Amino acid sequence: MPIETLGPVLIANRGEIARRIIRTVKQMGLRAIAVHSEADTGLPFVREADEAVLLGPADPTRSYLDAGKVLQAARATGARAIHPGYGFLAENAAFAQAVVDAGLVWIGPAPEAIARMGDKINARNLMEAAGVPVAAGTREPVTDLDLALKAAYEIGFPVMVKTAGGGGGIGMSVAHDEEGLVKAYEQAARAAARFAGAAGGEGDAPAGPAILLERFIERARHVEVQILGLPDGRVVALGERDCSVQRRHQKVVEESPSPGITPELRESMLAAAVRAGETVGYLGAGTVECLVDTDRQDFVFLEMNTRLQVEHPVTELVTGLDLVELQLRVAAGESPEVRSATSGHAIEFRVYAEDPKRFFPGPGKITAWREPAGEGVRVDSGYAEGDMVTPFYDPLMAKLCVHAASRAEALAKARRAVAEFAVEGPKNNLPFCAELLDNPEFGSGDYDTGLVGRMRA
Repeated sequence: MPIETLGPVLIANRGEIARRIIRTVKQMGLRAIAVHSEADTGLPFVREADEAVLLGPADPTRSYLDAGKVLQAARATGARAIHPGYGFLAENAAFAQAVVDAGLVWIGPAPEAIARMGDKINARNLMEAAGVPVAAGTREPVTDLDLALKAAYEIGFPVMVKTAGGGGGIGMSVAHDEEGLVKAYEQAARAAARFAGAAGGEGDAPAGPAILLERFIERARHVEVQILGLPDGRVVALGERDCSVQRRHQKVVEESPSPGITPELRESMLAAAVRAGETVGYLGAGTVECLVDTDRQDFVFLEMNTRLQVEHPVTELVTGLDLVELQLRVAAGESPEVRSATSGHAIEFRVYAEDPKRFFPGPGKITAWREPAGEGVRVDSGYAEGDMVTPFYDPLMAKLCVHAASRAEALAKARRAVAEFAVEGPKNNLPFCAELLDNPEFGSGDYDTGLVGRMRA
C-alpha cells in the first residue's frame, strides 16, 4: 500500500517511546494519535500528538493494557495502523491478532511469530532445530519443584531459572545448589503467575507454572543482534549491541559495537540471527538476544524480542537508519534496500528515576530538567521540567545516547553529556552513570553482566 494510506497511526504506548514514534510518524507526513492514562495527561507525548485519547485511570490494566479500550480509540479516531512500541501490549500475540482482525495494520511481526517466540522454551527448541546454538537446558516446561531439581542435576549447577514467558529479566535468578533452586523456583513461579494474569488468562497454560532452566554462564556478556525482516523474504542483520551493564537482570547501558567479541564471533552471531529470523518468517524490526561465554568465546541463543527495543537508538546512530521509519515502510509492504554497514561507536545510558545506589524507584515532581546537547549527542526523553514521574509505570525518564568515531571518543563525549544532564526533584541514576564511566573495568571494555554487582559489592 502507498505509505500515505498507512495513517493515521495510533501509538499504543507512553513516555519517551511514544514521543519518539510520534516524531517519525509526523516526519513521514502521517497523523499521529496518542492514547494515555489520567496520570499521563500532561506529558510531552500527549501534547505532541495530532490527537490524544484518554484510556482510563493510572492503573495500566485499566488503560495501556486494556486491549479493548485501545481498539476502541483506534476506531473512534479513524486510525488505520497501530504501533505498540515496547512493553505493554507490544508482544501480546492475541492483541496483534485482534488488530489484524479489526482490519487495521499491525506495525510489527505476524501474530504467529510473536506467539512462537514469546514462549522461551518453544523458541529455544525452534532455534536448536534451526542450528542456532542454545545452552544446555529444559526442552519442556518445568511445572513443579521436583522436576526442577531433577533438571538442575541433569544440567549441572549453577543453573539459571526463569519463566517461559515474559521478559525484562523479571523472575530470573541463579541457583548454585538445591537450597538456591528452591528459592529461585518459587520466585519464578510467582513471576509466571503475574505474567499469565497480565497476558489475559491461562486458558492453555500447563497445570503448574511454566519454568525454564538453563546452564548458567559464569562470565557472560549479553549481546543482541538487531534484525529487520522484509516483505520480499530477506532478513538483514544491522549489527549488534552489548547490553551487559545490568542491575537485577535489567539493562542500564548499551553500546554498539560490542567491545568484547572478536570479528569472527560477531560474524557468527549475525549469521545465526539472520537464520533465526528466516526460521520464523520474521517481518519488521526484532532482536535476537544471545549470551556470550567470555572464557570460551562462543555464544548461545537467549531469546527473541519481537518488537522495537528500548536501546534501538544505538543501532540508529551507528547505521544512520531510522528503525521506526523502516517498521512503517515494511508494514506498508515495502522492501527497502537497507545498508547493514555500521560506522563509529554509540553508547546509550538509561536515565531512571531511581536511587543510584540501590536502584529502587524514586518518583517525584521534576523541578529542573536540562538536557545536554552537541554533535553526536541524542536525548530521547519522556518528561520535561514540571512533569510528575508517577509510581505507576517503569521509572525510565530518558535515554542519553552518544556517537563518535571510536569508543574512546564516545566515552569522553559521554562523560561530558552525563555531567551536563541535570535532573532535580526525583531521585535519578545519573550519578551511577558518572560512576560507571570512571570504572576501569567498563572503560577497558572487558566486562560482563556481573559488573554492576561488583561495583556494589
